[in-house]
Amino acid sequence: MESVKTKIDVDRIVWHAQQRVARHRPAVSPVPRIADALALIGGIGLGISIGFAFWGESLSSLNSAGGWVTLGGRIAGLAGTYLMLVMVILISRLPWLERVVGQDRLVAWHRRIGGWPIALIAVHIGLITWGYAQMTSVSILHQFWTFIIHYPDILASVLAFGLLVMAGLTSARVARQRMKYETWWMVHLYIYLALSLAFAHQIRTGVMFIGHPLIRDVWILMWIAGAGAVLGFRVILPVSRNLRHQLRVAAVQQETPGVYSVIVSGRNLSRLNVSGGQFFMWRFMSKGLWAHSHPYSLSALPRPPFLRVTVKGLGDQSKAVARLKPGTRVFIEGPYGKFTRHARSTGRVVLIGAGVGITPLRALLEDLPTSVDVTVVVRASSHDDIVHREELFELVNQRNGRLFELVGSRHEVRMDASELKKFIGHVNNADIYVCGPTDFNESITKAVVRLGARDERIHQEIFSF
Repeated sequence: MESVKTKIDVDRIVWHAQQRVARHRPAVSPVPRIADALALIGGIGLGISIGFAFWGESLSSLNSAGGWVTLGGRIAGLAGTYLMLVMVILISRLPWLERVVGQDRLVAWHRRIGGWPIALIAVHIGLITWGYAQMTSVSILHQFWTFIIHYPDILASVLAFGLLVMAGLTSARVARQRMKYETWWMVHLYIYLALSLAFAHQIRTGVMFIGHPLIRDVWILMWIAGAGAVLGFRVILPVSRNLRHQLRVAAVQQETPGVYSVIVSGRNLSRLNVSGGQFFMWRFMSKGLWAHSHPYSLSALPRPPFLRVTVKGLGDQSKAVARLKPGTRVFIEGPYGKFTRHARSTGRVVLIGAGVGITPLRALLEDLPTSVDVTVVVRASSHDDIVHREELFELVNQRNGRLFELVGSRHEVRMDASELKKFIGHVNNADIYVCGPTDFNESITKAVVRLGARDERIHQEIFSF
């Protein structure tokens, strides 16, 4: 068991040395076939779910009053609830899927799917109510009220739908831009409550499940698997990992104005599977910080018993990080992200970063094989604003690479294709890693595409909610 070092030992760590102070276990390589298999299973599951709607139906029942309308409502309901399950799986942080796809893309897929379940469930409510109203020869409003008063668990499912609508509205880009991350996160926790409230009515009132125990059991098992993935990979695994490592703040050091490195000490960190460029969700157990976690990339490979993360004081949490006291407990989830050496497919790598986005590039640079030809381009307002500048210089120098510092305001220093070409040339045979603010990433991506970069060789990690 590794002992927790003193503050004096922290100050003596040589973070810029390419050789590790102690070996750490590198992250497991991604296996694309696993992601393909999960996608196939997901597609088959959708087909099976829609097929349940036809179970036990006959042509005569469909041709009766409201028959086809009710069938359409069942199809919409089953498809919508299954897509909700898919959305939950996408953000359950399955390690095999996350290593291949990356959390930013999984979140993008989650968001892209997001409107469909809500729309399909709304169609389900409308069509089922309309179909039953036709069968009983009453008005739609009367039938809807009958559902709420006399059918088990319908009121809970209506409340669940309201929670889903609330989560959907707060996921719109306009709403996200006006909300704090903490508020958005709390609202989205209600999705799990909504799914719990809605599940009982599916089993108790769905005609495809009543009297068909095999179909019911298959549906229940699908949802148990989804709940198990969330519980296992978002709760049990992080808790067990943190109990093993017992992380605490060892020191907080200012790197550049407004940018601080938090050095964390812990036990058994040589067993932590992590690659340069990956990030953790960090939760600092102090006043005002413990309730929420935020994504921060490691700014160096582990130096057991130490980890280092470098943070810029932008939001409320990142500003409070500068005031952390040594000994503060730290809770992490991860590591996450495919912004690693495993994404590389060529022998030439170009790293382009700005601001605090330089920090994952610095860790990635340390982790790249020595045989890789490396060019590093960093942008900052001044030389003093280049985070870990000395470490970057030494790491690049050790591998005989090239480091270019573009210093000045955005108006003075352009980073378009013509300007970048002076430093990196044509990049049709290179992997490009880009990290910085969103607008910076977008402009650099356009520029390197003009210089010949292939889309599949442009790598970036975008932290957004």
